[in-house]
Amino acid sequence: MRQDLRVAVALAAAAALSTVAVFPYLMQLAPGRVASSPVPLPALIAIQAMQMFVLATLLAWAGLRMGHRVGLGSPLLQRWLNRHGAARPAPLHPWRAAGLGAAAAVAVLALSALLDPLLLPPAKVAMQDVDGARSALYGLLASFYGGIVEELQLRLFLMTLLAWAATWLLRRARGFDGTLPPAAAWLAILGAALLFGAGHLPAAAAVWDLDAGVVARTVLLNAIAGIAFGWLYWKRGLEMAIVAHFAADLVLHVLMPLLTPQTVL
Repeated sequence: MRQDLRVAVALAAAAALSTVAVFPYLMQLAPGRVASSPVPLPALIAIQAMQMFVLATLLAWAGLRMGHRVGLGSPLLQRWLNRHGAARPAPLHPWRAAGLGAAAAVAVLALSALLDPLLLPPAKVAMQDVDGARSALYGLLASFYGGIVEELQLRLFLMTLLAWAATWLLRRARGFDGTLPPAAAWLAILGAALLFGAGHLPAAAAVWDLDAGVVARTVLLNAIAGIAFGWLYWKRGLEMAIVAHFAADLVLHVLMPLLTPQTVL
């Protein structure tokens, strides 16, 4: 239990720092919401970071505890912080994880190019007012939030919870040998991916009026990336899912604003 708590605290500290880093991006995307807060900006950032630290510690600890039962978790941090794992662990191939994340981002961009003219209403944001270089810098900072916080919440906690629940049902129905069945893994991957997509609806609402087309487009595009991240979490652990998510966000929120400054994803 203490060893899982040690990993959870390390992840939570990274999540808190990522929360601080995402604020410039949020202020660019929805400046009115931040400006209208009665709390001074430095205090608001500190409060959000502290809240994230507490929440992330609880979610990460719960995810790690459940993960022991279904073979999911954070193998690299467990090995670094607690000396757990095989003496010669299987290679994790971080560059392959980054490549998969970048490929998922390219797939999202290609599908977005097909769907956006059909589904999106006029944007509420003046795209010509967004500076490409500044947007790319803010996107780089926000990529840490996406890679760390969202993977902690959606994969380490939520996907593990779904996998744990599925195996609990299997155990009651016909026994469970301790190995996560592929069907249960894919159920957890898809469930977490859909909720990952739904979690991006508030950001979409800051750019467009939400209607059925915007909702379908936002959930679908983000779920595609979420499936890739979930598969990596299942096969390689949380760290490789973080690498893939970070790489995808670099393509979407750093490279794209530099190439097309008027693009909002």
